[in-house]
Amino acid sequence: MKKMWLLVVVGALTACASLTESSKYQFSDGVYRVKLGKEKMSKVYVQIGEDSIGVYPVAQHRGALILDTARSLSLSFPETINESEFDSPLFVQTSFDLDVLTIPFKYRLPASGVPNQLTAHFTGAAYLGYRSDLYRLSYQKAPLVHRKRTIRHYGYSFGGFAGLGATTINPLLTDNQVTMEYEGVVFTKGIAGIIAVNNFTFGLGIGLDHLLDRNRSFWIYQGKPWFGLTFGLNLN
Repeated sequence: MKKMWLLVVVGALTACASLTESSKYQFSDGVYRVKLGKEKMSKVYVQIGEDSIGVYPVAQHRGALILDTARSLSLSFPETINESEFDSPLFVQTSFDLDVLTIPFKYRLPASGVPNQLTAHFTGAAYLGYRSDLYRLSYQKAPLVHRKRTIRHYGYSFGGFAGLGATTINPLLTDNQVTMEYEGVVFTKGIAGIIAVNNFTFGLGIGLDHLLDRNRSFWIYQGKPWFGLTFGLNLN
């Protein structure tokens, strides 16, 4: 069981490490909200060039986006620069987030005389939330060059999940109403917040479990809240 969980956690971390390598998490052409200097956030269409970024203010008319080319900007963003001054603009993109979540650890509150527990059983769930991705453009010192451009990516999402998991059923966890010990199947649901910092994605969830067999009425954690650590793999 421990070996299986080690593989699950490693697999989740590997999947999360690859998230920002997908086109969804790269800074690419599209509609953003942008913060330039002291100006307020504004909605723009961004076109990425080799050494510059085209920024076009947008308006929406009858469901279609209209680019205001008369007020467009071209931000110089070469691979390296000599000067240390750069405005470091912030671009924000929002989207709906469809993920597969793995919940490797659950913290359960005391129940029926059993103290609080940290359990490690398999739980997989589908997650739907609303996500914001932030891209900060800047320059950093690098060997052999003066300053090299960099794009820092941060993301966060909040939404709900539902799925299936496993749990131990034994006399202690059923007020001695069940004499055998086995691994039961539970339906799990709840809400989660997910954070992405560059290549690392993780989150925290609050959920409820419902045992799906005939001993559901004896299980001391039936329908009671837990807190857990989540890892996600994006589907869209």
